[in-house]
Amino acid sequence: MTKKTQAQARAAGVAAMRAAQARRDRRHRNLVVALVALVSGGLIAAVAIPLVGAARQRAVLEAAAKAPIDGVVEFEDLDANHVTGDVDYQMVPAAGGDHDPAWQNCGVYTDPVADENAVHSLEHGAVWIAYSPDLPAAQVAALEGKAENEEYALVSPYEGMEAPIVLSAWGAQLSVDDPDDPRVEPFLARYLQGEQTPEPGAVCFSGVGTPA
Repeated sequence: MTKKTQAQARAAGVAAMRAAQARRDRRHRNLVVALVALVSGGLIAAVAIPLVGAARQRAVLEAAAKAPIDGVVEFEDLDANHVTGDVDYQMVPAAGGDHDPAWQNCGVYTDPVADENAVHSLEHGAVWIAYSPDLPAAQVAALEGKAENEEYALVSPYEGMEAPIVLSAWGAQLSVDDPDDPRVEPFLARYLQGEQTPEPGAVCFSGVGTPA
């Protein structure tokens, strides 16, 4: 084999190796692109799916809050005078009427609170979640969880109710047997600072009582 032929063979070999390397590089790049696309798509889906689910849940809750809520009792033409001493309310617990000049600070209480102070909180747009003192601890914890991060929620035990749990807003009341009752969340969504509030935006702190 002549020198020229040898040089040509070496050149052909080098070209073949370079072509093979180029093919490997292209496969590697394609693999990387595919993996990045797969991961990115997965990340987008991981974020988007919960967001879509949460949006749907909010839409369902808002629709339920706007629709009639079965079992809600409404009270009209309630007085709203500031008085001292006990008030004889027409409902148990109270859901509006004359009340103490000091409102009950919103939050969770492990001891009963006075109707007269709680009603003032309702006037400010609070929802009072009252429960029977013998309610199981797990259900009490579930009720407290519903009030978490809600500035206008008031939770406390209450003696003498006909139902285990009673939710009260100004002029509206709902009795349920279980915190998981599907009407509880729509009631909160509708009445926390709802349209029925006589003094919307008035604070539910700097009053009386120290939440747990």
